[in-house]
Amino acid sequence: MTHAHDAFHVPEGPHDIRLVVCDMDGTLLDAAKTVPDAIWPLIDGMERRGIMFAPASGRQYATLARQFARLGDGLVVIAENGAYVRRGGDEVSSSPIPLEAMRGIVRTVRGHAAGHDVGAVVCGKRSAYVERADEPFMGKVRPYYAALEVVDDLLAVEDDILKVAIYDFGDVAHDTAPALADFDGPLRVVVSDRHWVDIMARGVNKGVAVRALQASLGVTPAQTVVFGDYLNDLEMMDAGHLSFAMANAHPQVAERAQYRAPSNEDAGVISTLRRLLEHPQG
Repeated sequence: MTHAHDAFHVPEGPHDIRLVVCDMDGTLLDAAKTVPDAIWPLIDGMERRGIMFAPASGRQYATLARQFARLGDGLVVIAENGAYVRRGGDEVSSSPIPLEAMRGIVRTVRGHAAGHDVGAVVCGKRSAYVERADEPFMGKVRPYYAALEVVDDLLAVEDDILKVAIYDFGDVAHDTAPALADFDGPLRVVVSDRHWVDIMARGVNKGVAVRALQASLGVTPAQTVVFGDYLNDLEMMDAGHLSFAMANAHPQVAERAQYRAPSNEDAGVISTLRRLLEHPQG
């Protein structure tokens, strides 16, 4: 296995780059969880050179579409940790889970909530749905879900379900992820940060989504740049030959990536892309 360089290092060009895929939280977004203004002229410049930019996130499509609305018809999004990929108005790929599986997860979370401060978000293509509506919980959910409905009963939701996300106000890896272990096998359980755990279809991850996008665009891994920081970015590190783990990345992601980039708080995506793009295209 290739280990990421310890020091920040951008390989010398020229590079034939056609696709840049970038995680959001802990990677592109700054400490205030906002998209840095400096990315927009970079994306404009990449577009002029025939390079596509795609955010790849556990966030829902509607949220990413709102954050990147200025890209218009050129918008390409990997949403829901890879379960939903869209290019402009077209669906590239999606991987729903069975409604009965979603209901089993919701019942388990309800039981787990008797001793833990947790809540579930059922993530469909049309909207995300919650039945817990207190302000502390909603304050954690709203930033990630632009399309969000409060319902009386999550078991009654009818939609194409892409993911169930569970928020734990404590330590999700220690408390809630183990309670969901029985679902890991038929489905995929992945801890996406200290408080969130996601349950998706088996075989779904950002790496698979990047490969689906590459196939639809006619782009190779050698023409692909990826940036990430957390465990839900692991497989994505294998999908681009120019793979960068942020300085703040989880150790497993740093080990899987080819290179390192400065942290999200130091605008590492911006500085690295500038270096990569300063050379003429190969």
